[in-house]
Parts: sequence; structure tokens; C-alpha cells
Amino acid sequence: MSENELIALLKQGDRSAFDYLVTNHQVRIYNACLGVLRSQEDAEDVTQEVFVEIYRSINSFKEEAKLSTWMYRIAMTKSLDFLRGKKRKKRFAFMKPLFGEDNAPRYDPPDFVHPGVQLENKETAAQLFKAIAELPENQKVAFTLNKIEGLSYQEISEIMETTVPSVESLLFRARQNLKNLLSEYYNSNF
Repeated sequence: MSENELIALLKQGDRSAFDYLVTNHQVRIYNACLGVLRSQEDAEDVTQEVFVEIYRSINSFKEEAKLSTWMYRIAMTKSLDFLRGKKRKKRFAFMKPLFGEDNAPRYDPPDFVHPGVQLENKETAAQLFKAIAELPENQKVAFTLNKIEGLSYQEISEIMETTVPSVESLLFRARQNLKNLLSEYYNSNF
């Protein structure tokens, strides 16, 4: 099925076309969300939200970009919105007690490890994902889409609605920031 046929069927509300879309794109959308959110549960939730949004707003899709580009844009927007919401909640966390409802001490979740990372690289990958999480939002999105999802600069510029030179600049700054963030880890471990 061509992209144009799929879009036409989606706009008609064809359930099998939507099932086809989910089946063929859910892993890529999930991985893109996971690269930004660093939590499998959060990425699953946001991925569901992405497909709900696609279903609801397919009629507003103008077909000026590829369908996958539009879907990635929704995924990145939803992921960043989720992180912003989480940060707002953290700002007010100081008002909550140090212990949970059952008086058990609260603790931070374990370090995130992407499921696609081989066992011997998990510690290094955990440090990398921790550093990626500290990048400014635009750098984080550009880096995730390029290095984790393997998208081209042109595709990233369409998703982020910016120019290719801007994407190049974001990736350059992301690499510089990651180099600085990771230098202490590598100096002490290698």
C-alpha cells in the first residue's frame, strides 16, 4: 500500500488502515519516545498517546511532509510535553514528605538502560543516556533522532520544523555537551 493510499484510507476512518499504520510504525515511534523519555513505561504511554493523536487529527494532516515525519513530530512533541509535566511535578516535590503512604522511604528509580543495548555495554549506555537526558531539549531531540533512530539531517529538519544547518548546529553542540558531560566518567573509568 502506498503512503497516499494509506493516508486516504486513514482520512476515511478505515480501521484496517489504522491497524496497518500502528503495526508498521509502533516500534519506531516507541523507540523515538524511549530515547527521549528513558523509561519503558513512559515511552509505552506516550506511544499510545501519539497514535490516539494521529487517529484524532489525521484529517488535519496537510501532506506537506511524509506521514512518518508528521508522526515523529507528534512523538517528539508528546515526549517533550511529558518531560515538562514531570519537571513541573518535581518542582513541587519538596512539599511532599520524604516517606510514602506506607511510611516506606522513597527512592530514585534505577538507572535507565535501553533494551537494545548489549549486556557488556549496559553501564556505558546508561551513562550515555543519563548525559543525553541533561542536554537542552532541541539538542536531545536532534541527537536522539539522528543517532538512535538513524534519521537524516533533512528528515530531522522536517520533524523539528527547522533548517538543515540548524540541525547540524544542534548536533554539533549536542556532541560537545556530551563530550563535556561524559569526560569525567571516562577519565575515571578508562
